Amino acid sequence: MAETEPPGAPEGSRLGPDERRDQILACARRLFSEHGIDGVSNADVARAAGVSRALLNHYFGSRRELYREVVRRMMDVPPVPVPEYVPGASVEDRVAQSLDGWLELLSRNRSIWLDAIGIAGCGGDEELEAIIDQARDRAVNRAVEVTGLGPVVRAHPEIHAVLRGFSGMAEATTREWLRHGRLTRKQVHTLLEHTLLTIIRDVVPEVTALGE
Repeated sequence: MAETEPPGAPEGSRLGPDERRDQILACARRLFSEHGIDGVSNADVARAAGVSRALLNHYFGSRRELYREVVRRMMDVPPVPVPEYVPGASVEDRVAQSLDGWLELLSRNRSIWLDAIGIAGCGGDEELEAIIDQARDRAVNRAVEVTGLGPVVRAHPEIHAVLRGFSGMAEATTREWLRHGRLTRKQVHTLLEHTLLTIIRDVVPEVTALGE
């Protein structure tokens, strides 16, 4: 399909296919963040991106397909660079910094996050569920890196399941914050930080001992 520039676009502003996709996704992410999936149409996104609706549909198809791609891109954001082992950095420091980065990401993309975990939780979109499930696994792998549990998880795969349980609690806690306002961001951070540290110090040794 031929590229279509918005009326009045400056000469030389034509974008390549990858750049155009990125531009459309950036506009879609902003609109979905502000209005949620039900408050945004493909026509809204096309207008914000300055492209025809036909071109948007050519790249992404339906609104749900566009939304899935926005969620996938959001979940693929590189994590806060907190290496597994940093001289002089405590586990507490690494956990606090990583949680702060994650909560900032959710705060900036509130509607997208709440819609995505809500749809996935209802079983209404298998492809979106798969995207969220892959993101959960990446979050667990990140928690393993940040907490230095790599050797333990490799020796005891059940600890991965323990951390998946923690990730479910983390999702529920963010709903209490972002949707219901029953917790503040600082309270969520404190709850998740202390829970994860308790899992590391107390739960992991007990669970691994029970498996031996």
